Amino acid sequence: MRVLNYGSLNLDYVFSVEHIVLPGETISSSQRELFPGGKGLNQSIALARAGAEVYHAGAIGPDGALLRETLCAAGVKTDYLHAIDTASGNAIIQVDQNGQNSIVLYAGANHKQTEAAIDSTLSRFGADDILLLQNETNLVGTLIDKGHAKGMTIALNPSPFNDVLLACDLRKVDIFLLNEVEGMHLTGETDEKKILHSLGERFPNSRIILTMGEKGVQYRDAQCKYAQAAFPVKVVDTTAAGDTFTGYFLASLARNLPVADALRIASRASSITVGREGASVSIPLWAEVEAAL
Repeated sequence: MRVLNYGSLNLDYVFSVEHIVLPGETISSSQRELFPGGKGLNQSIALARAGAEVYHAGAIGPDGALLRETLCAAGVKTDYLHAIDTASGNAIIQVDQNGQNSIVLYAGANHKQTEAAIDSTLSRFGADDILLLQNETNLVGTLIDKGHAKGMTIALNPSPFNDVLLACDLRKVDIFLLNEVEGMHLTGETDEKKILHSLGERFPNSRIILTMGEKGVQYRDAQCKYAQAAFPVKVVDTTAAGDTFTGYFLASLARNLPVADALRIASRASSITVGREGASVSIPLWAEVEAAL
């Protein structure tokens, strides 16, 4: 089973700060670093490091050589990654002393996807493949519709959440991977049990995976429910935690592992990521996760 990740790629400028800047406030940072990032790139790297056969589709600008090189170095196939004239996506990330982050995105080339490019790319994939999507590119609804029409398994990480997602036919999504904030936006509920119940009622044929940080993970599908506790770890940087979980969970499914095992493996991988600095550079290899388990 192959995974096609039609996703974002960003150049991440990470500023280390004492606390997240407040409205009207000016503060100094102790450090500025540049990392390859974007939810799409992070998830592709997590998939590849977990052993999945993953193809990344999307767009980069003239400044995007680092992004392509990073994907290739991780073992991600970039046959469907297009270079265009628009600048690559950028992110400004603040990370405070407790490892919490705040992010400002510039979409750039990520919002220059075209239907022609989507049709050309999807023509190489079919019903045995997974299509992974986030909401940091344009034409997400088109990708859902076209991927579903081909019989692909649609996995959606609805982040960042906005009205674009509300206009999509989310009934065509087979796997939702979301956190409590995204779950709240989709359902209007704040309690995790009510979020899961509401999503299960709305999307009875979908797999729902709700990540809750230190409170662990909840899973629900039409047949069963699972809970996975979080692995205790000293938090350094939470930037790519959810992306690591997404990549490792889907890679575990591609290996035909049981859901309970996939949740445990993805949770352990995510715990390793939050103990390290950076985004894609913090994602562990499969062998590291096996050793940690």
